[in-house]
Amino acid sequence: MPQELDYSALIAGEAAMVMFGRQMAEAISGGEVIFLNGDLGMGKTTLSRGVLQGFGHQGAVKSPTYTLVEPYELKALTVFHFDLYRLGDPEELEYLGIRDYFTDQSVCLIEWPEKGEGVLPTADLLITITLAQHGRRIDWQAQTEKGRLMADKLKHNVVHS
Repeated sequence: MPQELDYSALIAGEAAMVMFGRQMAEAISGGEVIFLNGDLGMGKTTLSRGVLQGFGHQGAVKSPTYTLVEPYELKALTVFHFDLYRLGDPEELEYLGIRDYFTDQSVCLIEWPEKGEGVLPTADLLITITLAQHGRRIDWQAQTEKGRLMADKLKHNVVHS
């Protein structure tokens, strides 16, 4: 990709984080791989809940820390929510059949992607959540052309909300 663009938004509170996730869902077309970076407690799972709600999921969304992946089969597509925090070795993902999750009919939200380095595909979009004065700062950066289209749509959705 010739030019990488960074975007950011300030998020104040859990409801705003969920709303940002819903705005992400509006920018997703299917087949995206999205890495969610941030320290413990930054809101990665809350953001994932917003994405899932944006696709119509109404149930609980828990962090799949012990199961590594939680599938959500929704009308439009399947969302796979990964939490690799407890992954001991990236090769464990091969035993999980990780490559089978990345299809055009799915979206993969991956928390702690650095734990799967060398096995995971390139992310279309990198999301980084950090502490800000009165909440969180979310930065997003496209890594592929598909990610650039998503990043631009997300910027538009955030600006016009």
